[in-house]
Amino acid sequence: MNRIKLFSILVLTTLFIISCSKDDYKLGSQVEPHLRFNFLVKSDNAPLEYPASNGGLVAQSNYVNKSIKTLKVPVALTAYSLNETVTANFSTTISGDKEGFRIDPINELVFKGNKLTDTIFVSFDKRWKENQNITFKLETVSNPDVHIGNLNENKNDVFKIDLGAIATNYTFPVNRFVLKGEAGEKFDFNVNFPNGYFPSEMENLEIFKSLDGFSYSITHDEFKENSNSVTYHFTLLEDIQNDDVYYETSISLVNAGDYTATGNTIMQIVKPIKSSRDINANPASKFYDLTNQFYLTYGETWFDRSGVCAWQAYNAFTYPVVVTKDHENAILYSDKGTADPNDDVYHDAFRIGFNVASGTNTTNSFNLKRWFSNESTTAANSPGFNITSALEFFPENGNSKTNGNVLVIPQYITITGSNRNSHIIAISGAGTYKEISTGLFEITFELKLTNEALFGGTVTAQYRMYNNRTYPKPAALSIDCPKEVTL
Repeated sequence: MNRIKLFSILVLTTLFIISCSKDDYKLGSQVEPHLRFNFLVKSDNAPLEYPASNGGLVAQSNYVNKSIKTLKVPVALTAYSLNETVTANFSTTISGDKEGFRIDPINELVFKGNKLTDTIFVSFDKRWKENQNITFKLETVSNPDVHIGNLNENKNDVFKIDLGAIATNYTFPVNRFVLKGEAGEKFDFNVNFPNGYFPSEMENLEIFKSLDGFSYSITHDEFKENSNSVTYHFTLLEDIQNDDVYYETSISLVNAGDYTATGNTIMQIVKPIKSSRDINANPASKFYDLTNQFYLTYGETWFDRSGVCAWQAYNAFTYPVVVTKDHENAILYSDKGTADPNDDVYHDAFRIGFNVASGTNTTNSFNLKRWFSNESTTAANSPGFNITSALEFFPENGNSKTNGNVLVIPQYITITGSNRNSHIIAISGAGTYKEISTGLFEITFELKLTNEALFGGTVTAQYRMYNNRTYPKPAALSIDCPKEVTL
């Protein structure tokens, strides 16, 4: 056959196929279109909410819900962008009380254009009894070319929600605030509810108790549905600016009604003794490097090792304490390369803390993970392993750039065992710091931990900390040392 003629036939055939695929295939898809529930669950058993995606997760056919937050159930249509609107209907079967929640939409889902996922929202108005369930089933679809369910044995055309035991708890995300001491001074703080709360239950619930060192008032924002936190507003009602006096008020979360206090349950509000310091000394900057996401400080703890006291090495991720421009210890860290002062970043020139860059894990502040066995290391259970404002520096003569005193900022931390036993520990301590060779700083301090149940009172340990992984090994001490405690 003539090559030109053959080529013409192939072109015409190709154009015919393309023409059919565009005009006759109503969904504009080159795969068999199908509709199914696409409820994905992360490793912590929390739903992955659309539009977030993770190709490594498998769609679930049922989920045990213990949260009162609105649950979002996505339904996905596999196709390319649609040339026409496709609707689908689903049915709902409920066991138990039908009045405790709302479902939106009631029974119809809509897909059009590039919108190939629609969502069923389940909102909860009151507490439910255990062993209730809600079952959704995909029943019909407006376009006969769409198959209901996956194209394999796991159809995912039915999705069941089992209503498990409700866990409502709360915590302080920030457990320490510092005041200037001026009457009328204000700040906001949050109480977080990881699994949400019912506004009707919170209206008359007393969740705080306090040990007051000065006068203040607290108000709060309106309690809202489907919220994970409540914002409270603190106002100082008296002047407490005496530079030579330390003032403190402690506010504690208590178990109230069906709500349980977890994590950080004590918030300190303090006005420290004031000392004259030159921010240009900036000792805090010697112990962090934000250009290196893996930056660590390195330490040694005089601690029991198999019945013998010895220096035990550790490290921790170290960060500055970010403050506002008007903070008395604020020093400019970055103007972000712009002339706009509103995006400037300021750090506290005299304080550092320990934390992780992101995620739910913890770093090893003060080597505390060695103090305990059987500990839970997640931030939700043991927020005390991340001490975001831990050490405060006092340069010699207020302006030395090489040496001075250091304070372990007094505060309460929470550590929990894997057995769920939670312990509130008071920490404090003091020492000195100095530049022992060019660019290498050493902090020498003692750390005190106080908890009657764990330690029978207060225990003390000796520490060395360095801003570089290469440092001289400390000389052995001729004193006793703490031992590991089982939580």
